[in-house]
Amino acid sequence: MPLFIVFLGIILLLILVAKLKLNGFISLILVSLFVGVLEGMPVMQVITSIKTGVGNTLGELALIIGFGAMLGKLLADCGGAQRIATTLINVFGYKYIQWAVVLTGFILGFALFYEVGFVLLLPLVCSIAVAARLPILYVGAPMAASLSVTHGFLPPHPGPTAIAAIFHADMGKTLLYGICIAIPAMILAGPVYAHFLKNINKPVPQGLYNQKKFSDDEMPGFTISILTALIPVFLMGLRAVAEMILPNNHVLLSYADFFGNPIIATLFAVLVAIFTFGVNRGRSMTEISDTITASIKVIAMILLIIAGGGAFKQILVNSHIDHYITNMMHDSHLSPLLMAWLIAALLRIALGSATVAAMTAGGIVAPLIMTTGVSPELMVLSVGSGSLIFSHVNDPGFWLFKEYFNLTIGETLRSWSVLETIISACGLAGCLMLAQVI
Repeated sequence: MPLFIVFLGIILLLILVAKLKLNGFISLILVSLFVGVLEGMPVMQVITSIKTGVGNTLGELALIIGFGAMLGKLLADCGGAQRIATTLINVFGYKYIQWAVVLTGFILGFALFYEVGFVLLLPLVCSIAVAARLPILYVGAPMAASLSVTHGFLPPHPGPTAIAAIFHADMGKTLLYGICIAIPAMILAGPVYAHFLKNINKPVPQGLYNQKKFSDDEMPGFTISILTALIPVFLMGLRAVAEMILPNNHVLLSYADFFGNPIIATLFAVLVAIFTFGVNRGRSMTEISDTITASIKVIAMILLIIAGGGAFKQILVNSHIDHYITNMMHDSHLSPLLMAWLIAALLRIALGSATVAAMTAGGIVAPLIMTTGVSPELMVLSVGSGSLIFSHVNDPGFWLFKEYFNLTIGETLRSWSVLETIISACGLAGCLMLAQVI
């Protein structure tokens, strides 16, 4: 009966989000109330659980995601993103243009949210397609694949960061394992799959490739741009490596733990970016502050949706549904990684939002980590992979891709939806393979 109530809650979430088009945050709070009351929890305990879930979830994530958004906005507004993109394209040339676009998207994807990176890079993609006389999807699909991979797999993006917090996973290890899985996934879904899309030869959308660009003098240098953007990656990666190779009492370990903490790593990157992308470019502190303020507007609703997912997770914990999930898995031979991926995938197909699907699945499968001993970092990546599968008409990202590339619904299903499914399947395969060696 308790699991049946959870199932009813998911059905209600589907109706609210997909059918009634209600905001994801409000829907998650309503479902949390619904499930908590039906599970027999006292009403005031339900409310307390929701407040606890929201507070605990946002406590660390608000800082990490907020600093990440500031870094990305500073990078974009000073021309640093354009510098990285144009430099890599000049190095690779038109013959290997897909690889330049993939690498650009992967690097910028660490600092930029998917939608921001997509809109920012699209004019460049359109310009390349026109200059090289290539189909727009031949260039655009690799860009979308690399941005999607970083969005679904790698901290400090909201989805994997939030799931890592739920699972108590190490952010640095999640990042390292995620990079190992992300590289083959974006290659297969990007340059490889784009070859099968050559016959979808749509005209480049007018007005997207002649927007005002930064002049060479306005942009920061390539080295400073890329080093500043990747500071959190370096620091969190070094921490993970230090924890793997240094003894517990080594003097350097405490420093690695401090500077590699996701909050400190992203904060340090923002402070450096304020100088390299702001003061050093002749921008006033007022202009820099305006950029930082604008960055928070992008993530406000994302944070609330994550908070709603945290509330739902806390209801599942406080109503002791974890006991039923544990008993269900006791006699099962199904891999917890596969189960986590399946649940996230089903929710993604039903709900559309990858973030809502990931947060909901995270709350459901969290008990499996304690009972099975599976790597929490791989569970993060498994849920993240499942939450990307087969984006279709109930996902805003589907329509973003369709409209910007001037596609029909059928062409979008064939390109974008399949591309996302390839990334999801590669993510699951990577998790299962890594589970054999770590």
